[in-house]
Amino acid sequence: MLYFKPAKLGSSGLNDSELKEDRKSCLVFGPCGVGHKALYLNSLFMERRFYIPVSNIRRAYKRVAMSKGGFTGKGIFGSIPYLVVEYDKGESVQCTFKHEHHVDMMLAEIQRRFPHIETMSEAAARRLAEARAAEEARYVKHLSSTAEESLARLRDAKAFLEKRPDLATRLAAASKARRVDQLTNPVHKWIALAIFCFALMASAYGGYTWFAGEGDYGIYVTLIGLAVLFFFAGANVLPTARNNSRAIAAALEKARADVADYIKDYPDFPLPARYAHPATLARMIRSIREGRSETVPQAYEDMKVVLRSLNSDVKVSQTEYEEVVAVKPMFLLENYE
Repeated sequence: MLYFKPAKLGSSGLNDSELKEDRKSCLVFGPCGVGHKALYLNSLFMERRFYIPVSNIRRAYKRVAMSKGGFTGKGIFGSIPYLVVEYDKGESVQCTFKHEHHVDMMLAEIQRRFPHIETMSEAAARRLAEARAAEEARYVKHLSSTAEESLARLRDAKAFLEKRPDLATRLAAASKARRVDQLTNPVHKWIALAIFCFALMASAYGGYTWFAGEGDYGIYVTLIGLAVLFFFAGANVLPTARNNSRAIAAALEKARADVADYIKDYPDFPLPARYAHPATLARMIRSIREGRSETVPQAYEDMKVVLRSLNSDVKVSQTEYEEVVAVKPMFLLENYE
């Protein structure tokens, strides 16, 4: 395996032997990676081209840029996810990702390995504090002993799940992918593959005619064909070994099995493994604190009723939006059973 030494970002770095070993053993998430001693970040053309020692990193968080199509649901482009890493004294670097769930999984791994690194921007932290203060105002001041016992049980379960944020992130990403796959007409993927193959042949034909000197139109055919190839390759719509119904279903089953294996020794875990996500428990805790339920089963049913009522026409806070995006596909897959 070839080793390309990544370039250092920041004032200090690792020695060559440490860097080589850490780079080879890092966990890969899209174009970036998480080692034991550094984060590895991409450049415009190369994956894991740079590194920053963990000791130099202040924050690492997600940023999502939305095009007009991303907000309206129309147009070619939607959201563009980034990983932002702040290091040294106010310096920062932004890395572009192809898939948003890769950013989420990388941040979950950073949170698990390096709890001292903040995984939220300062502005987001302020907004979250304001939202929590507004939420606190809705809570019942004096709860019954039954409600307090239920809260303690749910909080303990949530803290247990939060020790392995990577499991919850994978479960949410796999559930979302499976839901999207269910709503996608399989014919569309094969049409995309046919167009991709046609564009590949057009690119080859255009290149041949251009080099053979049969006309300048060949270069235009090649450029158009390459544009189509790059578009479909980046749109994640082609049927591949990983992007097909069987592989997506297998990934979901693996994520569920890993969660089930993690919680199997927990005494009387309050959720089935397929719904075991900290956001689910957070919504159940909120149900009790707002006085809508007292027991864990009541909170579970109330959480499902509220979750079922939320759709694109309902306005929610950013925190609640992130919870809904994470857990609603899990319930939709099982029809809230």
